[in-house]
Amino acid sequence: MKRRFFVGTAVTGAALSGAPAKKPKAGGIPMKEFGKTGAKVTVIAQGGARMDLHPTVADAADHVRRMYELGINFFDCAHSYWDGKAEEAYGIGLSGVRKNVFLTTKSTKRTRKEAEAELHLSLQRLKTDHVDLWQIHSLQTNEDIDRVLAPGGAMEAFEAAKKAGKCKFIGFTGHYDPDIHARMLKAYAKWDSVLMPVHAADHAYLSFEKTPLPLAVEMGIGIQAIKVFCKAFLLRSLSPTECLRYTLSHPIHVAVCGAGTQGQMEDNIRTVQNFKPLTREEMASMQQRAIVGQGVYTGPTMEYWKRKNA
Repeated sequence: MKRRFFVGTAVTGAALSGAPAKKPKAGGIPMKEFGKTGAKVTVIAQGGARMDLHPTVADAADHVRRMYELGINFFDCAHSYWDGKAEEAYGIGLSGVRKNVFLTTKSTKRTRKEAEAELHLSLQRLKTDHVDLWQIHSLQTNEDIDRVLAPGGAMEAFEAAKKAGKCKFIGFTGHYDPDIHARMLKAYAKWDSVLMPVHAADHAYLSFEKTPLPLAVEMGIGIQAIKVFCKAFLLRSLSPTECLRYTLSHPIHVAVCGAGTQGQMEDNIRTVQNFKPLTREEMASMQQRAIVGQGVYTGPTMEYWKRKNA
């Protein structure tokens, strides 16, 4: 299910009235200190996972540049996105303004040698000599953790890259199992960042909001939220604005939006430019609405990226 691919006006109601949506003004996006890093980032990030919705790398690069011009300074990517073309689009789109943005990428490799090879290629694609944040990508199992932290594991590559200035900060990502996130947070004391799902239906099934999120807050590290719209499933019962407001009302630093169209991201930018945190009552109401009426899409079917309970 593709989120609002038809237009980028679902927030304003202009799609129903026939009136054209107003373009968001440039700037005015709230910013936060990213954990203990000292970096100041916009509370919304352009995600790289849906760059493949653009017909060409050049089109994707134009989109990335437009998001920069509108005031976004956090750009999320990964070595694996669009078979490397997402990183290429970022390298082109951010040409000349690299020093003004917080740029991330990720590696799925679990050994030092393989992770170092990926970083080398990622930096070439991104047209930079360093990323601000390099992340161990998509942790799912205890075996993943053990391999990463073992002698010769990927953590050695990450620590070496940080020491050499090829990345400023290191973190990890995942959306499969909140217990694995909690274990990894406890297993390594020097994390700068973590990325996890935070959305209105998360509380009902293998909740990241209940388990690793409080731990990350206690550690004071940078927290990135993903799955804001729950792969569009939440749009059956909540508006895009409500989804984003819910996520941003939590103690996170940035919401990564994988929107692949300019209209979608313009909607998101308008929301954060006028953001007001939800009250506890409003949050509770959204949590209830997020799971009532979802039918077969509740729990592991809706959140199919999470592990299945035995």
